[in-house]
Amino acid sequence: MDNCIFCKIAKKEIPKEFIYEDEDVMVFPDIHPVKPIHLLVVPKKHIVDLLDLDEPLLLEKLHNTLKIVIREKNLSELGYRTVINGGGAQEVPHLHIHLMGPIQPAQTL
Repeated sequence: MDNCIFCKIAKKEIPKEFIYEDEDVMVFPDIHPVKPIHLLVVPKKHIVDLLDLDEPLLLEKLHNTLKIVIREKNLSELGYRTVINGGGAQEVPHLHIHLMGPIQPAQTL
């Protein structure tokens, strides 16, 4: 996609410091963080919406990347939230997963 900012980042047309990167996925800080840790997990391939993701291996790769970053940032102990916006609700029309933390774990009743 020519005007997609995430595609431009994936092609290195826009410089970005990555927390994690491989041939399929990139992870970098959100430019408008709502928590001390607010990262975007983004497939390099242009996919508009979660409903457009029809590659099980890429979905597995996104999941595994989330697990790696959650552990590296010690969010499994501190609490975290993942969010995927879709249906036109995302600011950038390119599939991405927000990873935010720390989030105080819910109190057990």
